[in-house]
Amino acid sequence: VFWTLLLADSGCSICKVCFVFSVKLETQKFVEEELSNISMPEMKGKEGRFQYTITDVKITELNLTHADLRFIPEVGLLFDVQNSSISLSFNRQILYWFFYDTGNINASAEGVNINTALNMIRDDEGRLKINNITCDAKIAKMRAKFSGTLGRVYDFVATFLTTGMRFLLNQQICPALNHAALVHVNSMLETIPVRTEVDQFIGIDYSLIDDPVVTSRSLDMHFRGMFFDLSHQNDTLVNYAVDPVIREYDRMVYLALSEFFFDSGMFSYHTAGIFQMDIVNEKMPKDLEMLLRTTYFGAIMMLNPALVDAPFSLHLAVNSPPKTSIKTSGATVVMTAIVKVMVLPPGQPPVQLSSMTMETKFNAKVSMKGKRLAVHADLRRFKIFSNQSALESLALIPLQAPLKTMLQMSVVPLINNWTKRGVQIPLADGMDFIEEVVEYHNGFIVIGANLHFSKGLREMISGSTKPEPETDII
Repeated sequence: VFWTLLLADSGCSICKVCFVFSVKLETQKFVEEELSNISMPEMKGKEGRFQYTITDVKITELNLTHADLRFIPEVGLLFDVQNSSISLSFNRQILYWFFYDTGNINASAEGVNINTALNMIRDDEGRLKINNITCDAKIAKMRAKFSGTLGRVYDFVATFLTTGMRFLLNQQICPALNHAALVHVNSMLETIPVRTEVDQFIGIDYSLIDDPVVTSRSLDMHFRGMFFDLSHQNDTLVNYAVDPVIREYDRMVYLALSEFFFDSGMFSYHTAGIFQMDIVNEKMPKDLEMLLRTTYFGAIMMLNPALVDAPFSLHLAVNSPPKTSIKTSGATVVMTAIVKVMVLPPGQPPVQLSSMTMETKFNAKVSMKGKRLAVHADLRRFKIFSNQSALESLALIPLQAPLKTMLQMSVVPLINNWTKRGVQIPLADGMDFIEEVVEYHNGFIVIGANLHFSKGLREMISGSTKPEPETDII
């Protein structure tokens, strides 16, 4: 699986610009919330005949209008704030000679510049993690407006008060953002599963294979994208698939799935013993049972005439893992199974009448909605031949049509029932894919989508302390 996140592009469409703006807006809102929680220490001092105490410093408003979010090659994600402002309020206690004055001071920090770069890596568990953050914050100037009876008398006190306040605020911004990224954001990333159960039979491994690669236009992440049998989790399938190449830039996120992704899923189901079933009793179409009885009447009479009225059954078992082929025209899955024709005498072991090989080819349509990737299969080609003799293969020709109908009515719905709910793509709770588009290439599929935030980044982080268990994946 290859996943690329795009935030900037020289030739982007209007739709893409809109959703890029939404990511920047969520990041900006999160930074504003983090900075608004900055706590400033009490300030005390003496200047000539003035003695002052400053308490209850609060940030009342942040105006980070000139903010930008972009990729820096070989560095990471840059959040840059230029020429913005911060409004504050604090209480004063000032003693001048024998006059004592208290009140509230409104101040503003202007020319606020914050340059923050996030470096992202793959941690030991294969999870995306912020490794370090470099931050530089500067405030060009600060102004304070006094009120009260002595406001005009000691306006000049504002000079050294704001100088000290600007120094302290400069010292608080970067530590606040460091804590937000390295603690809060990383705690949210830790809730995204990298290895999880899909159902009671198989699981999926979404761990990163290597560190993310940052280019001027994208953040590229190479996931393992491999399913595994829960009872044999160390079994792996050799990856012979071509490496996906993503050249599109019209959507914010692109997910590339190679043939290996789908083959590993079918390999895991096969090793778990899922690809087998019995067609018997009410599952057996009456016309098919009648045709089987006619076809194998002679064999029954030679074995035991008493079996003529015994019910029939078909046992289907896939004898090798199905294989996927992805072309520009679409995706297909080839499956080979052994079909055993059985007669079921009451109170006795089943008697095998014949064994045949069934070759099937399915069209596979891949779709994604929200966070779920689903596959819908349709039977495209069907063929049976005897495992015993060419003569019997000729005798099986009349069974081709009814067996194909049986597959379409019984087996294909069963397969689609496994896959229609989809497998969940690892995204944080509160983020979803929208406006999805699927494109088929030779050897891989590329799914493009835009990101939608159903929750703010702050709300997503707050909810990450108690991650909900993965349920109902497939």
